[in-house]
Amino acid sequence: MQALTITDLGVDFPHAVQVAKIVRHRTQRKTGKRSRETVYVITDLASREASPERIAKIVRSQWIIENRLHFVRDTAFAEDASTVRTGHGPDNMATLRSFAINTLRASGHANIAAGLREMSYDGFRRPLDLLGLA
Repeated sequence: MQALTITDLGVDFPHAVQVAKIVRHRTQRKTGKRSRETVYVITDLASREASPERIAKIVRSQWIIENRLHFVRDTAFAEDASTVRTGHGPDNMATLRSFAINTLRASGHANIAAGLREMSYDGFRRPLDLLGLA
């Protein structure tokens, strides 16, 4: 990874202080096919606040969000297959799915799919109990 201050580059981007170039190399497990992807990061953190190592750590931490929320939303709720595509529908459904996942996690369910199955056994009472509304 390379990181440079914006003043070195002459980039006119509001509040930007540093830019980083990250080159990712991947190998697909099934096929062995290799690929390369280049991404750029723009931050308002100065180099003394965010070294290249810290920027890399911040970027990697985004995968935690992907794995803990987006992947779970897709596997537990088949979000990618949803036919809700117009207006505020997709955002509203994503919010409801996230609310369900976070509520299950807060009540101690580590496995969201198992938690959803448990709630479905008594669909008129258990979800309300979980929310403290019954």
